[in-house]
Amino acid sequence: MSDSLKELVKQQFSKNASSYVTSARHARGEDLALLVSAAEANRDMEVLDIATGGGHVANALAPLVCRVVASDLTPEMLEAAAAFIRGNGHENVDFIPGDAERLPFADAAFDLVTCRIAAHHFPDVSAFVRESFRVVKPGGKLLLIDNTAPEADDFDRFYNEIEKLRDPSHVRAWKKSEWLGMLEAAGYRLESLVCFPKPFQFRDWCARASVPEQTVSRLANDLANAPEPFRRRFSIQTDEAGAVTSFQGEAVYVQAVKPV
Repeated sequence: MSDSLKELVKQQFSKNASSYVTSARHARGEDLALLVSAAEANRDMEVLDIATGGGHVANALAPLVCRVVASDLTPEMLEAAAAFIRGNGHENVDFIPGDAERLPFADAAFDLVTCRIAAHHFPDVSAFVRESFRVVKPGGKLLLIDNTAPEADDFDRFYNEIEKLRDPSHVRAWKKSEWLGMLEAAGYRLESLVCFPKPFQFRDWCARASVPEQTVSRLANDLANAPEPFRRRFSIQTDEAGAVTSFQGEAVYVQAVKPV
């Protein structure tokens, strides 16, 4: 099952690589600014960006550190990220294929490990957390950003079901409490957690994942006809004709340190 899910991830992102590089939501945002600020980057740092996607974290940190390794499961994503980052003049970024659950790097190889808007695609997210802990140096940090599910089980199911319908390579957006449990179980010490509202423009959200029109219609129906508590919780908005225009999820930034 894990291998088949990873093949879905490769298929999904290989055909949409360029759209993730140019996506305004991925390229900008207060979450990215917070990550870069919290990195406390310096010229001696070796950084690993896991599941680099469009390369936006690697691109932002490259001018501030000694070296960045941008790693991703999907070769086409790495190629798109490399074109983007090298096009910006950064020559200290290496692009290395890698599975987030089985990283091809030595123990304690990096001062900082980052992962942004990707972990909801990992079949075994606990393995990713353990691997990030393995490759970061004692005293080093993991800076993690991802979509998160509400703590209430019914809202959790609703959000994950619509994400899975939109993108079959979606595995799970985890609750904040689940993230904290996994990080502490791996050995990390939590330093901070920040939540961000994550508004989605419905048509753009669907287009970025190349959602078939039949599925777009089903998603629109599921959102538009959600019970009132769900409409309030996810700020589901419709136009005068009743068509869904937007809704709102949540992202979480987690900063954790590997004890010395």
